[in-house]
Amino acid sequence: MSTATTTPQSDTGAPGAAGTAEAATGTTGTPGATGTGTPGTSGADGKHSRRFGLPVATALVMGNIIGGGIFLLPASVAPYGTISLVAFGILTLGAIALALVFGRLAHRHPRTGGPYVYAREAFGDFAGFLTAWSYWITAWVSNAALAVAAVGYLDVLIPLHGSTPATLAAALLVQWLPALANLAGTRYVGAVQIVATVLKFVPLLLVAVGGLLFFDSSHLGPFRADGESALGAVSASAAILLFSYLGVESAAVSAGEVRDPRRNVGRATVLGTLAAAFLYLLTTLSVFGTVPHERLVASSAPFTDAVDLMFGGSWGGTAVACMALVSMLGALNGWTLLSAQTPYAAARDGLFPKAFARKRRGVPTVGVLVTVVLASLLTVYNYTAGTEGVFETLVLVTTFTATVPYLLSSAAQFFFLLSGQSDRVHRPRLIRDTVLTLAAFGFSLWLVAGSGYAAVYQGVLFLFVGVLVYAGMSARRRRAAAEEVATSS
Repeated sequence: MSTATTTPQSDTGAPGAAGTAEAATGTTGTPGATGTGTPGTSGADGKHSRRFGLPVATALVMGNIIGGGIFLLPASVAPYGTISLVAFGILTLGAIALALVFGRLAHRHPRTGGPYVYAREAFGDFAGFLTAWSYWITAWVSNAALAVAAVGYLDVLIPLHGSTPATLAAALLVQWLPALANLAGTRYVGAVQIVATVLKFVPLLLVAVGGLLFFDSSHLGPFRADGESALGAVSASAAILLFSYLGVESAAVSAGEVRDPRRNVGRATVLGTLAAAFLYLLTTLSVFGTVPHERLVASSAPFTDAVDLMFGGSWGGTAVACMALVSMLGALNGWTLLSAQTPYAAARDGLFPKAFARKRRGVPTVGVLVTVVLASLLTVYNYTAGTEGVFETLVLVTTFTATVPYLLSSAAQFFFLLSGQSDRVHRPRLIRDTVLTLAAFGFSLWLVAGSGYAAVYQGVLFLFVGVLVYAGMSARRRRAAAEEVATSS
């Protein structure tokens, strides 16, 4: 890595112009940051801001991939039979290919923003903006969904008795606690993420291993339970499982806050994805072999049923509720940070309002606040208007918007490979990188197809709203440039 010299950031909007210092040093460009991965500190922010090491970056990936969905997955795919495990395996290979592509891209572009940075570098401002816009939509709508789901588990621990005010207050509290942790600084974000990851994965591993000890093959049920063809069963179950791996880009998005990002982002992305895949497969298999198939298909709490059957009693519901709540709070903590990072990178290039580029204690504070406010408003709307269908539709739309950065990132890597840019591609790895890139692109297309026609249709409408925002930002930049030229002349 080169020296820690930083240079003024360009705000012209030319692809690759902004963040030159970051590309050269692997830092966020913050004064005092070093290219060696030393925590960049400045003034009072020093004790609150800290670069993430490999363990925290890996925990960020794992925590964001695995939210609360793991507690429902076994029952969701049980109607298709054990062939759903084959779909899981295929999806895991696609997710790992995508993780490897992100690792290669982050090696050459170790800057905050991840997919936004790659798309803009390859295809220019407009592609970069669409990536940032779609990722931002995904983040704050998903945060609202996570909070609402977390309240469902909280109700098991602290009965809210169906009170709308109490439920709404709990949902808002679940959103604002991670936001406050983020506003306290990256040092605290990393600490919360490590604790949440440990508290999440230790009990899940215990359930997974315990399930293997009580495994009974007679509980597995048929290989194809719905009578469809093998291909049809794999595709149908994959449609449910497709979104289990959203979050593989987490370390790449926060690359500017990762220590030695050229080395650690790729490792964290692959390690986090492999760990999440291992836990997904092991827990699903354990529950399949512990809970009889007929009971599992109708179960609304498969982990609770598995724990009750393994150890007896009815304490499983409380234990699983605690695990799910910790899991979702950890995911909210990580996604809150990611929701601010991409707009921050775009704002530094003049593609988002400048306010999003403000950082304090290593965190883009405006991005965090705007995101949590939007998610809170959506949560209030959901509970007060009673439009549950609208909320579910918005959540489904995010499954489409999340894949836009994946597609553009994979296409960017393909562009770098075909354009022969030797500074970005190691020639001996050309064939391997090309195969991985095509696999990642195919995986991303599968994600789009799995989101459904309605989600794609409405997701495109969200993107078109972004086009209007881009037009306004672009006009403002051009007007500012013209005024600057007129003043200088």
